[in-house]
Amino acid sequence: MSLDKRVADATEAVKDVKDGSVILMGGFGVCGVPENLVAALRDSGAKDLTLVSNNAGLDEFGNGLLLRSGQVRKMVLSYGGECKAFEEMTLSGGLEVEWTPQGTLAERIRAGGAGLGGFFTPTGYGTAVAEGKETRQIDGRWYVFEKPLKADFAFVKAAKGDWMGNLAYRRTARNFNQVMATAARVTIAEVEELLPPGGLHPEQVHTPGVFVKRVFKGAAYKKPIEKRTTRPREAGVK
Repeated sequence: MSLDKRVADATEAVKDVKDGSVILMGGFGVCGVPENLVAALRDSGAKDLTLVSNNAGLDEFGNGLLLRSGQVRKMVLSYGGECKAFEEMTLSGGLEVEWTPQGTLAERIRAGGAGLGGFFTPTGYGTAVAEGKETRQIDGRWYVFEKPLKADFAFVKAAKGDWMGNLAYRRTARNFNQVMATAARVTIAEVEELLPPGGLHPEQVHTPGVFVKRVFKGAAYKKPIEKRTTRPREAGVK
């Protein structure tokens, strides 16, 4: 296997994503979203997709683009606000939705990447989240058993990466990207800066290249602000 994992662009990177694929989609809100990969997947026309993501994106950004184009059959997520398309599809029954508490979602993905069979958590016990799942009392407290999450593909976004797929994320862009990179059969990374081998110091690496199958340099990032808020500047403050 070649250690040079570069591909030309996002279109080449997603060329083998088929109808019905399960995809771990990195990002949190609008931070750390693999924008190029999302756009390429939309243009590919692949349909009946299952997306595992923290949230549904915006109507014109992130997962919202795939929802609006009718390519998504199911979403596994923790938050569905900010995206009108997601709301309309969910309420009309046009989208299968699996709600998962945010921490539980992250841990299910981590379990998938670590090869674990699942875990017990107190989160969600006694709610709709626990319906149909095994429950157990441990040391006087009730827990819900959650199964691991794995996928055919993981789409992740990093600030820097090298030809071998080693990745370094910028600040909160680590969010779900880092854990998702470990839990898919094929992890595809888009990076803002693509470096030759040795360009990343070992202590800078957040995701080792062993988890990554393809890497490319992204372009034309929008990096929107989800909600811009301001307040009047206090007198005398510059």
